[in-house]
Amino acid sequence: MRQVILYPDHEDGGWICEVPSLPGCVSQGETREDALENIRDAIEAWIDAARSLGREVPDDPLDAEICVV
Repeated sequence: MRQVILYPDHEDGGWICEVPSLPGCVSQGETREDALENIRDAIEAWIDAARSLGREVPDDPLDAEICVV
């Protein structure tokens, strides 16, 4: 499991997802559901690529605080 930040793309429409524990792991989709499905694929691809390069896959402590400012 990974923490995923999901937010609307006000510039182009649709939704954007980012995974804070996996640098550069970002995806998007037309709907929230599409974006979440796409980020699952992106997470898998990120981890597979890191392992194939012999790099460490960071843990995700799954602790988060949501703040609206």
